[in-house]
Amino acid sequence: MRTKLQYCFLAFLLAFTISCSLSTLAQETSNSPWPKSTNINQPWARWWWMGSAVDKPNLKKSLLDFHKAGIGGVEITPIYGVKGEENNFIDYLSPKWMEMLDYTIKVSDSLHMQVDMVLGTGWPYGGTHVTLPHAATKLIVEKYQVKKNETIDKKIALDSTKEKVPATLLYVVAYGSDGTYSNLTDQVLNQKEKPNQLKWKAKKTNYTIYAVFSGKTGQQVKRAAPGGKGYTLDHYSEEALNEYVVPFDKAFKGREGKIRAIFNDSYEVYGTDFTPNFFEEFKTRRGYDLKEQLPTLLDETDNITSNRIRSDYRQTLSDLLLNKFDKPWTNWANVKNFKTKLQAHGSPGNLIDLYASADIPECETFGSMPFDIPGFRREKEDIREGDADPVMLKFSSSAAHISGKNLVSSETFTWLREHFKTALSQCKPEAEDLMLNGINHIFLHGSTYSPTRAAWPGWKFYASVNFNANNSIWEDAPSLFSYIANCQSMLQQGKSDNETLLYWPIFDTWDKNLKGTLFFQFKIHSLSEWLYETSFYDTTKSLIKKGYGVDFISDNFIAQAKVVDGKISLPGGTFKSLIVPACKKMPLATLQKLIDLQKAGASIIFEGLPESVPGFYDYKNQEQQLKALLEANKETVKPVTDIFKALENVQVFPETLVDSGLKYTRRIVDGEKLYYLVNHSSKTVEGFIPLQIGNKEVVIFDPLTKDFGNAIVNKNDKTTLVKLRIEPGQSFFLKTENTASQKKWNYYETAADDIALNGKWQINFDKGGPQLPPSATVSKLESWTKLGHEAEAFSGSATYTLQFDNPNAKIDNWYLNLGDVRESAKVWINDNFIGTAWSVPFKLQTGKLKPGKNILKIQVTNLSANRVRNMELKGQEWKIFYEINMVDKDYKKFDATKWSPMPSGLLGPVSLTPLKKEN
Repeated sequence: MRTKLQYCFLAFLLAFTISCSLSTLAQETSNSPWPKSTNINQPWARWWWMGSAVDKPNLKKSLLDFHKAGIGGVEITPIYGVKGEENNFIDYLSPKWMEMLDYTIKVSDSLHMQVDMVLGTGWPYGGTHVTLPHAATKLIVEKYQVKKNETIDKKIALDSTKEKVPATLLYVVAYGSDGTYSNLTDQVLNQKEKPNQLKWKAKKTNYTIYAVFSGKTGQQVKRAAPGGKGYTLDHYSEEALNEYVVPFDKAFKGREGKIRAIFNDSYEVYGTDFTPNFFEEFKTRRGYDLKEQLPTLLDETDNITSNRIRSDYRQTLSDLLLNKFDKPWTNWANVKNFKTKLQAHGSPGNLIDLYASADIPECETFGSMPFDIPGFRREKEDIREGDADPVMLKFSSSAAHISGKNLVSSETFTWLREHFKTALSQCKPEAEDLMLNGINHIFLHGSTYSPTRAAWPGWKFYASVNFNANNSIWEDAPSLFSYIANCQSMLQQGKSDNETLLYWPIFDTWDKNLKGTLFFQFKIHSLSEWLYETSFYDTTKSLIKKGYGVDFISDNFIAQAKVVDGKISLPGGTFKSLIVPACKKMPLATLQKLIDLQKAGASIIFEGLPESVPGFYDYKNQEQQLKALLEANKETVKPVTDIFKALENVQVFPETLVDSGLKYTRRIVDGEKLYYLVNHSSKTVEGFIPLQIGNKEVVIFDPLTKDFGNAIVNKNDKTTLVKLRIEPGQSFFLKTENTASQKKWNYYETAADDIALNGKWQINFDKGGPQLPPSATVSKLESWTKLGHEAEAFSGSATYTLQFDNPNAKIDNWYLNLGDVRESAKVWINDNFIGTAWSVPFKLQTGKLKPGKNILKIQVTNLSANRVRNMELKGQEWKIFYEINMVDKDYKKFDATKWSPMPSGLLGPVSLTPLKKEN
């Protein structure tokens, strides 16, 4: 009985202790100023289903892996399959496929994750159910010469050897050398006995006859999955879109709201410059009959009239993509309680308007960007130069900010490094640059579904980092994901606080000759064709460099603008100023609206004045109206020579903290300012950092550790100076408040010189493959690949153990500097977990050390590259995929046998830095 009572008492005591602990933890969590974390804060992953050869046990395992690592959701994209898996392929949208989707949603729901999906397979939109009338279309024009008094008697048709896909004859028109025009369409198309036969005599002059065909590009869906092959869709036709979604109407019946968002990848519908009713749409939108201007339109020489007509043509494509496809697509999805997520880049249209048409605009990074951070590795042989220019990134975030969309997503880390060679430390600054430019919803590019039956390295998509359990970096990837989640929990709060708008003069691009092409794409991979060396780009760069927060605005959004209390009001918020860069062409309506806004009290700053209006219709008359409007308002629209002085005159001030080398973005949350500061420079920034807001207390947040505390500040009426120390590679959030609300931030300074940790390091290989190398003891830290052939071939984790004496028992805190880490490290001191060092600088605070002997354990994980190299040297084949199997970063045949072994492990030097509190 006594024993039983003792057990009961112990059980009660244990339960009470746990209850108190949980209560304390809940109280600490509830008192934390960090926002409550949600799955939207976490990074998501594009999830390729190869051949859709998925099954429930492996789906569940994959989702559990994602969940445990800190991924909040998946975006399903079915693609081509794996050789030998044909019996497991599942046709897209088949009952079996929908069963797998339902199971994915069910498991995700149970894990508090969410699911997005593409509306098709591979990319772009298209598939088996896209019929020729609704397939991507191109303009085809055939010309025939008919001399005066001669008769043409000919069937108007295309050479079948040139056009493999049948084209439809739409119009036949004749142009005389004397400027006359005749529409012969009816007499050709109404021929019953001889279809498309033209019999016509040229009178008075010589004629050129133009036959206009609606042709098909013939493009097939790229990287299509089983059941998803077929023509790509006509993206200028609402009728085509409505037909395209019919199978999805059936598939999603009863599943409304189950998917979070429908995704549409970057615009890669090539050479599609037409839709069957283009001429009718053109006349409605541009005000004249394009058939009468065909010779001028198709004249590829660089002349004013042709350029104006081509500008109208390009604008019409933009209008149709926006109004006949992207907006109806979002409306269709919203009716089903889905959001839309759109990559507009690559489109032949106004990127700002197109991005804004979706619920979640999405940009992308492609390749590797340079950073000045000491110790940041960017080996030339393992990279392709990146396209993530900050100005390009801001098109998507600007669209969100001016249209009122809270989330801006990004396809992130595409081709960041060569396959199997991406380190977590190399991901961090790339993600930071995205977030600094307004992105707050990162999608990893990506992860390939790979079942347990697949031999290592598993199934792999050709352009991704492959964030899954097969990749050795998965061991410490939760630390990267946690950092992103902490940042995004902040950056999804409130609204962007950019104060300045910058007009994008797209007509200056549309009005160029552009080699006479009608179809011009605003691609992320060819910025030199449309963005670089423009006044718009130069002004953006100068504003950012000076410290101004800027968003871009289009003609359509200027038309929506109002003035409220002297600020420019848009659906997404208010702005203090709008800058018009030097431009040649501007629609008359846009100029009139800018002047009206200015008269209503808005601050409109002109760097230059437009010379003319775009387009062809009545342009001479409109040009005179534009000049008259400028003359009548010449005092108010006078161009400025110094935009910074002009901004200061209207009380728009920069954040001078950029003078220190820091990058920043700023949001406003519940009336307070929230700053995200990042040091990508080569030097430590230390001292008092100025914020452009007066008389505030400031809370510092460390997104790497989730530490926080009130800063030491110096205040005046205009600025608040925040004491801060940010090393290269580090970042902090700063949030203003009227009264200090948190514990004090711990400031540390170096108490003495670094102390090297030398001695005998015991190395034990813990997990990985192809097999565990034997343990080793070393006195000098260097790459473990030098320990022997087995170690050279090894990818995985190894633990380094060192016993050392406490150099100074009086020191309460130390920095443990790991030096060069290849590639990430978990650290324990005396079996107490200190943290994970996965990014530059590779250092952690240890707290107080034990007097006397201390035991340091560092579990280092390297890249998968050496194991893949070893496989290929042995002739072991893993590249077993259909279609693109397998290319390297330069889209050449992948060959790991050419690689040298990647340095691996703890390279050091390892040292301790004694710290002392400053405050």
